[in-house]
Amino acid sequence: MFGKRITSAGSPQPRPVAPQAPALQPRVSAPPPPTTQPTPSAGVGQAPSKAERKPIARVRSKEYYEVKTTVFSALIDTIDLTALSKLDPETAREEIRDIVVEIVAIKSVVMSIAEQEELFQDICNDVLGYGPLEPLLARDEISDIMVNGCNTTYIEIKGKVEPTNVRFADNAQLMNICQRIVSQVGRRVDESSPICDARLPDGSRVNVIVPPLAIDGPSLTIRKFKRDRLTLDQLVQLNTVTPEGRTLLGIIGRVRCNVIISGGTGSGKTTLLNCLTGYIDSDERIITCEDSAELQLQQPHVVRLETRPPNIEGQGEITMRDLVKNCLRMRPDRIVVGEVRGPEAFDLLQAMNTGHDGSMGTLHSNSARECISRLESMILMGGYDLPAKTIREMIVSSVDVIIQAARLRDGSRKITQVTEVVGLEGDVVTLQDLFIYEIFGEEADGGISGRHRSTGISRPYFWDKARYFGEDQRLTEILTAGEVLDEHGRPLGECVAQS
Repeated sequence: MFGKRITSAGSPQPRPVAPQAPALQPRVSAPPPPTTQPTPSAGVGQAPSKAERKPIARVRSKEYYEVKTTVFSALIDTIDLTALSKLDPETAREEIRDIVVEIVAIKSVVMSIAEQEELFQDICNDVLGYGPLEPLLARDEISDIMVNGCNTTYIEIKGKVEPTNVRFADNAQLMNICQRIVSQVGRRVDESSPICDARLPDGSRVNVIVPPLAIDGPSLTIRKFKRDRLTLDQLVQLNTVTPEGRTLLGIIGRVRCNVIISGGTGSGKTTLLNCLTGYIDSDERIITCEDSAELQLQQPHVVRLETRPPNIEGQGEITMRDLVKNCLRMRPDRIVVGEVRGPEAFDLLQAMNTGHDGSMGTLHSNSARECISRLESMILMGGYDLPAKTIREMIVSSVDVIIQAARLRDGSRKITQVTEVVGLEGDVVTLQDLFIYEIFGEEADGGISGRHRSTGISRPYFWDKARYFGEDQRLTEILTAGEVLDEHGRPLGECVAQS
């Protein structure tokens, strides 16, 4: 029976079991060891001074950890984990709270109410959550969590990587947490299978690599899932793009241009893809293909597909290419590929060129020109024995627009190019920029000084599509706007003078 409670005499007494709810897997881990040396704390803002940075986890005293170890051990001896797993999270937390309070009283531990609450939160994180990671997962402004062994944890906030005071008891506790995460999606990670991709229940993307491949202990990387879906209007507020650029991207999304979003790691490709899908009509059938489901489409008619890794015997793998090929048999209006990495590029281009206008995908590259080369390379990875010119003709006939995203050295994210794929001159794919971001230099506070501007092309090659959707006049106005402002709303002449 759950709820054996410790009385003042120290003997357990039975307690009625609370009503059962959906199963919750208990997660038990040992409390972390004492930390005697403080480490640099992580900041919550983009450019606060070190003295202003708020630590993620307070460095606690040796006495605190001794008390926690005592209470934690007594709790595990008292509680029935099998019955606890049948309770919903809130009920389980209340049960743990009651027992922790009694244990503190029995052990005659002198603690304030605030200290007891802190102790309770820590123990609940160990039993029901992901231990030391819980405070980081609860903060929505954190975009990435990087654990490099049990003693080192970094986070990324607003494009800047910061160290934290978060520690694990040892590599065994960290390994235990990694196992909990991957087991939720039916996978495992150990010496025989030391690399694993998974996701948390909220959609956050997880990568785990453990010894013997990770020499200094298990390495855990979490790309946090944003609770609130960003829009292009919010990207304007973040100075990622100007209002004119927002309008241009909205038109591109609405008039069914085939789009490739290009950029480096952490440049905001998936966020931008999410924003563009917001302009898809609600009556269209959309099929998404992802390695780890991250897209947050709001349309009613969406089919979400996800790849599957091989099992322990190396069987049963479903690749991105399998998903994209299968999409063509599912009567899609648009196909959205979370990330193009290999031979599936060929199938996506075929889909774009066979009546699935408005399809989208992302890939890693550093410029629009490099994006073309990457597409060629990925098609060749599939073993296709095609002449280079044939591949380029396929790219030209399939892709309408390449949107380049970048994370600058000050941590800010910008849309640096909106480039149209024009055609083929000889063996060379011709491109023309419609909208670009120009960097002038570095400001006094370390930020990048620059501006977005239209290149002045009044009639892009997808102008006929815009006219079909009634967006031709607005498109022309945006691309031929007279005075161009920088990201701070300053006239171009003023910005050039300051640079």
